[in-house]
Amino acid sequence: MNLTIDIGNTRSKFALFKNNDIIDSFIYKNLSIDTIQSIINLYPEIKNTILSSVRVPDVNTIDYLKKSFSYFIELDTNTSLPIENKYKTKNTLGKDRIAAIVGANNIYPNTNVLVIDMGTAITYELINSKNQYLGGTISPGLEIRFKSLNHYTDKLPLLNKSDDFNLIADSTESAIISGVQNGIIYEINGYVESLKKQYEDLKIFLTGGDAIFFDKKLKNTIFVNLNLNHIGLNTILDYNREK
Repeated sequence: MNLTIDIGNTRSKFALFKNNDIIDSFIYKNLSIDTIQSIINLYPEIKNTILSSVRVPDVNTIDYLKKSFSYFIELDTNTSLPIENKYKTKNTLGKDRIAAIVGANNIYPNTNVLVIDMGTAITYELINSKNQYLGGTISPGLEIRFKSLNHYTDKLPLLNKSDDFNLIADSTESAIISGVQNGIIYEINGYVESLKKQYEDLKIFLTGGDAIFFDKKLKNTIFVNLNLNHIGLNTILDYNREK
């Protein structure tokens, strides 16, 4: 049994894999020794673990992970990947970005795939039919856009996402919501349409915290998979363990 640990900016996410299927998952605020032990108590048969973190993990917690499992790796720039990474500045590449693209490639190998991760930032990642990760783009996420309008102006209020919005708004609040959300929709649709002209039979995955909110609002055929990072981490874990 494998355990994947994905430490983001605000949450720590865990997934249990058995025969490549997710059988359980957990979300905690932080990664700690107590958290790890509680998962071990539930699933003592866990043998292999991979950690991906955008934050610097506690040294004692890392040592505990190493001692608690038969095989442990921490995803970094030196970790072997089952794809070819063409990114020029590999040391600056977010671990969540590479995990998501490996997960998408696991589902659709030898296929042109675009991964759109809608989290704190919106990231676009492209892997081609030769299983080569070519890179992508990063833009502000939904919450950042709302906060920036409030922070950098004197009078615009801080708002949240809403399903009630139109192309043309008739109040300041509805104009903010319309501008932010339609801006993201047009950004994604435009990006996808441009790439579809360059890459044949392009498959598109949507993942991240705001994926469900935007799923039905986009005009292209998109597969929503909120576990893409975990699937990628599990794939990387097995790939390294079997080498």
